[in-house]
Amino acid sequence: MKKLVYITATAALLASGAAAQQSDGTNAATGAVVGATLGGALTPPPAEVVTYVQQQPAPPSVVVQQPVAVGKPIPETVVLTPVPENPTYAYAVVNERRVIVEPKSRTVVQVVN
Repeated sequence: MKKLVYITATAALLASGAAAQQSDGTNAATGAVVGATLGGALTPPPAEVVTYVQQQPAPPSVVVQQPVAVGKPIPETVVLTPVPENPTYAYAVVNERRVIVEPKSRTVVQVVN
């Protein structure tokens, strides 16, 4: 079903001439369709959020079996600490790496270290 949505949306965008070309040669319209199809585009957190997470005392590290990577969800067993000034983000230390997470989906948006 997702493939059908992706193919249909891509064809519609290309047919309408709405496919913008980015400076690196990638197709912005296709990227937007893929992001929407996969549940939304991941955007890096603002610099203030990264600085905040870097400066906080590290919560205890949680060990998980799957690799920690941008775009991947964090297991429900990991306790997330909200960023007070920007509740759009939370953080945790997983496998000894600080990660910034979108708390609603528990998706990693940046690995800090």
